[in-house]
Amino acid sequence: MKNSPSIGSLKSGRYLTVKLILLTSLATCLLPSSAWTQGLKLPPSGENQKASVTQFVGPVSITVDYSSPDVTGPQGLDRKGAIWGQLVGYGLNNLGFGPATEAPWRAGANENTTITISHDLTVQGEELAAGTYGFHVIPQESGSWTLIFSNNSTAWGSFFYDAKEDALRVEATPSQAPYREWLTYDFIDRQPNETTLALLWEEISLPFTFAVPDRNDLYMTSIRQELQNAPGFNWQNWNAAVGFALANNLVTDETLAWANTGVSAPFVGQENFTTLTALSQVQQVLGKDADSKATLDRALRHPTAGPIQLHTQARQLQVQGQTDRAIEIFKLNHERHGNVWPVNVGLARAYSAEGDYKKALEHAKLAVAEAPDAGNKQNLEQAVKILEQGKDFNVSN
Repeated sequence: MKNSPSIGSLKSGRYLTVKLILLTSLATCLLPSSAWTQGLKLPPSGENQKASVTQFVGPVSITVDYSSPDVTGPQGLDRKGAIWGQLVGYGLNNLGFGPATEAPWRAGANENTTITISHDLTVQGEELAAGTYGFHVIPQESGSWTLIFSNNSTAWGSFFYDAKEDALRVEATPSQAPYREWLTYDFIDRQPNETTLALLWEEISLPFTFAVPDRNDLYMTSIRQELQNAPGFNWQNWNAAVGFALANNLVTDETLAWANTGVSAPFVGQENFTTLTALSQVQQVLGKDADSKATLDRALRHPTAGPIQLHTQARQLQVQGQTDRAIEIFKLNHERHGNVWPVNVGLARAYSAEGDYKKALEHAKLAVAEAPDAGNKQNLEQAVKILEQGKDFNVSN
């Protein structure tokens, strides 16, 4: 490639190198030796600018550091259509420098393209340990290409490639893509447990996928560690930990202990609607139904339980199919807070579910007048129309 040092250029520089060594020896008595270990900040070789891109998969980071060549060569040479199979040879090649007689492509320009992963993960379904790897590619004229993650991440290009240093080889299939002047690495798909990275250059896209199958386990490990330090001294973080376990089906006796800590631990816990409902949910998941109902009753009658909290709790139960319990809470909300938003909405739902459309319509009309915004008002106006037809608006809303 245009950025590769030639053997001729290395030979022609020998005299200059010797002269610099002599000057350096004389200067060491005048300057600290450390000054000579720091390189000058000069433009990158071949003007192939350095680039870096990072993507997280949950707590796991994936970083690509590379130098980016362009399709247009030195002095404006148009190399479009001459990249693959020519500038970048297919298969393994002797690059004419260094010990590697069968070298892959450096997957970029200048020094090693590197990929750094902060935790163990999989690439194309194969396991790869946390670390920094030199990244190389073996292109093929047809079919899949070979991706190489090398334990040698500090060499210049692929001149010193040694297959014995491979940490992992996987296959990926390239495809046609919109034209890219500059070689670019981009994360083109992002999911909760995986992300797809693509090498994009000229009219080729080479995508490959990193997956973190134990993402939630990593979060749980981090949560345990954090709760033992400063974050563990307020109930909100214990409650957030419980919420994460509930949302991801990770509830165990440990989660129950977290929930109890959030409610009543000395100096930390605080009994309120939020912590009590979280404890009730954990108890329910663990099959402690009687305890769950008793805890929820405490939450519903707690001074911190406002009309919106009660309405939201009732609505959740209604969606879950616990209609009788939801109706009970809708009516409790009216008993405790009177005709305030969204009490009438709840009563409309309760009476509609019981088939008393006349009472439901009465409260729905009151709720329309109390609606805090245009969206809620529009939804309630639709509920009124349904109730006027003698139908249960819970079915449609």
